[in-house]
Amino acid sequence: MNSLHTAILVFANSAKQDLANKHILRGEELFDVLTRSTLKKAKKTGLPVFHFSDEDQIGASFGERFTNAIASVFNKGFSSIITIGNDTPHLKTHHLKHTAQQLAMGKTVIGPSIDGGFYLLGLQKSNFDVTEFQNLPWQRLGLYHQISSWLHQESTELIKLPVLQDLDNERDLQSILSFSNGLSSTILLLIINLLKSNRSLFYTNQNFSSQYSNSFPYNKGSPAFSFI
Repeated sequence: MNSLHTAILVFANSAKQDLANKHILRGEELFDVLTRSTLKKAKKTGLPVFHFSDEDQIGASFGERFTNAIASVFNKGFSSIITIGNDTPHLKTHHLKHTAQQLAMGKTVIGPSIDGGFYLLGLQKSNFDVTEFQNLPWQRLGLYHQISSWLHQESTELIKLPVLQDLDNERDLQSILSFSNGLSSTILLLIINLLKSNRSLFYTNQNFSSQYSNSFPYNKGSPAFSFI
């Protein structure tokens, strides 16, 4: 495997910026740990790793920022790239090594996520068209099918990895507990405690709302308090 030709791009915002786009209350510690864990898994491959956080990204939209980050790594001289985020706890180092092996054979790789997106892309520089890639329907329904179709047209063979769960909201946190095998004990405990904490906050808030709902007669049009 000519792994020197392949680099890993971890495209992951800071926890604060991540949570501005995700519906997960008080998840800063969880996403800090997820980023550190993802970087550790990537570095275990022995491949060069580049982390593009929100401070490093250039562009007005997600598609522009993601495309520019990939182009930046390719411009460093690499012939293929593996790009991942930080929100797929079941992603393992062996997934990355397998992807690198497929790239070395000239193939393209995608790791589909349960929500219809993807958690990993393995791209060849020769198949990467900046304009076409940037114009894909980023952060929209049907992204996986659109990008799969594009990759089939651009590459000789598309390899699909196992479907994994990513974390975009509290329903995802609850769902991933059903597949807790393979999660680190640290991440598992963080998810459990976060769900317990947010559920407690919700019920406390609901009780407060019910108890004092009649105390504000001049504001009857306001919605009840809700934190989730």
